[in-house]
Amino acid sequence: MSKSKSFQRSRIRRRIRGKISGTSERPRLSVFRSNKQIYCQIIDDSTGTTLVSAGSLDKDIASKVVNKTEQAKLVGQLLAEKAKEAEVEIVTFDRGGYVYHGRIKALAEGAREGGLKF
Repeated sequence: MSKSKSFQRSRIRRRIRGKISGTSERPRLSVFRSNKQIYCQIIDDSTGTTLVSAGSLDKDIASKVVNKTEQAKLVGQLLAEKAKEAEVEIVTFDRGGYVYHGRIKALAEGAREGGLKF
């Protein structure tokens, strides 16, 4: 029997989270992708707090008319700017069970261009 796409993604996500965790020195950059939007946040798992977050519904990005891949790149750049203000430079990338391709890859490249290291 074939398993649903969401079930397979949840299994992959659990496997990734077993290996990756964010610390105060190197927090985790978590990504969530829906069909229309993309969101990301930098999380310190030792305290369970979100340090910085950004998404495609932010005013700076939602006002621009671009395709979803370019929108993801802008979200990554916005997150990197916010991370600089919060004095976060090095992160661990958590792709959230998604394939590192398309919008996920664009977000990562945008964050790297903005100055984040991972």
